[in-house]
Amino acid sequence: MWRYVLARSFSSLVVLFVVLSLTFVLIQIAPGGLSILMDPNMSREEVARLSRNLGIDRPPHAQYLAWLGNVARGDLGASLTYGGRPVRDLVFNRIPATVVLGGAAAILTLLLGIPLGVYAARHQNRFGDQVVGFLTFLGLATPNFWLGILMIVLFSVMLGWLPASGVRTIGMGFDIGDRLSHLVMPAFVLASGSVAELVRYTRSTWLEILRLDYILVARGKGLGERIINYRHVMKNALIPILTVFGVSLPRLVGGSAIVETLFGWPGIGQLAVDSAMRRDAPLILGITMVVSLAVILSNLLIDLIYPLLDPRIRYS
Repeated sequence: MWRYVLARSFSSLVVLFVVLSLTFVLIQIAPGGLSILMDPNMSREEVARLSRNLGIDRPPHAQYLAWLGNVARGDLGASLTYGGRPVRDLVFNRIPATVVLGGAAAILTLLLGIPLGVYAARHQNRFGDQVVGFLTFLGLATPNFWLGILMIVLFSVMLGWLPASGVRTIGMGFDIGDRLSHLVMPAFVLASGSVAELVRYTRSTWLEILRLDYILVARGKGLGERIINYRHVMKNALIPILTVFGVSLPRLVGGSAIVETLFGWPGIGQLAVDSAMRRDAPLILGITMVVSLAVILSNLLIDLIYPLLDPRIRYS
């Protein structure tokens, strides 16, 4: 297994390098480039001095190699627009909020996606299956930003049940109920698409396994449907279901820019949008690296869980 982990780690480093390189190139070729940071009223001497201080007076490849060298020493550089604050501090200060939101969305995905998918499969072509299918269709077809706006209008403006934005009520100390009330809507909106995907995949996987020969043999032996479903079908359905969940997990943790911006959630997603608007290259690269590492590690973790679910799986 260790050889597999080492091989995956090497390939992951290659992927990370490609992602960071493409991100840097996109920053450089964006209209206006980093010159957007300059005040049009500045003199040439002031522009030259500021470019030298920011380190953007060198050729692009030299800037990128210098940044990679600093990253190898654990230094993500300094922000160009946040008063020169270290990128590492700006990013890591936002990680807890994103982890809380992404973790809540992941829990919702599991708690809703698998049971609803199993229910739909066990009631195939009945009224309950049709209702679940209609809800999953809405979940897949509805954009996050539109669903979020509807929920804010309904639950915050019209009913006044939930706060519209933020992680806590200003001026209030730590209160678990207050924190949960702020978490409900963004977590649900972020999880909506993933729940719909997991429901549909769980249903199709469940029905496919029910048609296999060993299930027919189990029924021929007189085993009850409950035993067949939860001892035989569930055990074999977990691996493909876990694969789908693993694919959606990075999106839940790192792909929350729209949701965080809409609900004023102070996480990495909101910081990414802000840094892109400001053309803050070191901050954009730092966020990209952290999110990419989260995606790589989550996928590796899912792969390592497979042998625990099915002892027949071995890595070499």
